[in-house]
Amino acid sequence: MKKMPESKRLMNKEEFGEIVKVSGPLVVARDMPRVQMNEVVWVSEERLIGEVIEVRGNLASIQVYEETAGLGPGEPVASSGAPLSVELGPGLLGNMFDGIQRPLEQLRQMTGNNIPRGIHLPSLNRQQTWAFEARVAVGDKVTGGDIIGVVQETPLVEHRVMVPPYLSGVIRSISSGEYTVEDTVAELEVDAAAAARPLQEAEEGAIVPLRLMHSWPVRRGRPYKSKLTPEEPLVTGQRPMDTFFPIAKGGTAAVPGPFGSGKTVIQHQLAKWAEADIVVYIGCGERGNE
Repeated sequence: MKKMPESKRLMNKEEFGEIVKVSGPLVVARDMPRVQMNEVVWVSEERLIGEVIEVRGNLASIQVYEETAGLGPGEPVASSGAPLSVELGPGLLGNMFDGIQRPLEQLRQMTGNNIPRGIHLPSLNRQQTWAFEARVAVGDKVTGGDIIGVVQETPLVEHRVMVPPYLSGVIRSISSGEYTVEDTVAELEVDAAAAARPLQEAEEGAIVPLRLMHSWPVRRGRPYKSKLTPEEPLVTGQRPMDTFFPIAKGGTAAVPGPFGSGKTVIQHQLAKWAEADIVVYIGCGERGNE
């Protein structure tokens, strides 16, 4: 077994464990009594990002989202205390991310075309400023999903800054101006209803800062008031589809077919001509040219 690093020996044993097994992307660690399912952990001194997928007794199984070659028993595993989450706010549009929301263009500028292990950057640019225009006033009562202001993210897209889900209370301060995504644009005094919710850690009367961005766990569905029934057709600009295979706005569609049949081509055509302001492309297991 490898000698335990000096940095690991100085850590709190309740928050840091050690590797006992490595099998491809699966790492098993022990001595992490407070770790929870779906929690993010940092594996080895290189701080490879991983997610806990099973807790059994004194052992935690971890899915590592980076290359694990060279890892071995005895190396440290640090608990982050938070689930795998994404950052939501202005600056997402026009960017490209990997599966754990690392900004690929910024990583390429830092390290070149080959991204080394253990490299982490904030998903949203922390230096860029946005013109925030307040839409509520001090003393207004708001709840999760209410719009407190807007940011013109692109010439066509108005980004609406909302109260995070499960929060509610009274606006104690708010002002328009130029802000980064980490700056506080408003302060909310939490009410009794929000303090009583199981997912809300703030106490009644606590002052919670509201920013242009907030984090959200990827495995927790976003709450909604109601689901709307699709009623209008989505004009795709492709006459065969609009005539024979119409798609509803808010609906779903699938394009099955063998390789070479044009699935990606029609996807490109939809992205280019469909009646949509925002196109989000998610590539899972596809070749780079697709």
